Amino acid sequence: MSGDGGAEEVLDGLSRHARKLVAELAGPVRRVRLRSGETVLEVEWHHPVPPAPAPRAEADPVTAPRVEPVPVADRPAVRSPVVGTFYRSPEPGAAPFVVVGDVVRPGQVVGIVEAMKLMNEVAAGQAGRVVEVLVEDGKPVEYDQPLIALEPLTGRDA
Repeated sequence: MSGDGGAEEVLDGLSRHARKLVAELAGPVRRVRLRSGETVLEVEWHHPVPPAPAPRAEADPVTAPRVEPVPVADRPAVRSPVVGTFYRSPEPGAAPFVVVGDVVRPGQVVGIVEAMKLMNEVAAGQAGRVVEVLVEDGKPVEYDQPLIALEPLTGRDA
């Protein structure tokens, strides 16, 4: 047997795990990355973007309140490092890692994403104040999905 036979077996195993993981997940998968030792399998799909719904005409623009939330893309956020299930606390019944109003520092754990029975810590990449938790506890998340919206710290917060 050549030296590549072991790597092929590992790659075949990773491929089986990837197929099983994708089959078990709800919703479209954008990226899967699995590693075993030095062998890495990464698969990325490019899904077509559905067209935006046509704007509806307001029946009575005077009574309809105009709310313009800050788009998630325009504010800093802590994002999911993997596809999996998001948990706000280290175990059921425990206090969440962070709540709205908390100040987080770079590297601070703000949640967990479970993927293939592995618990992956989600850490803040920058300092900020938590302004919104964007995903409910126990809900599936996609790779790079915003989980926690942050407001950058000002001089008085730092």
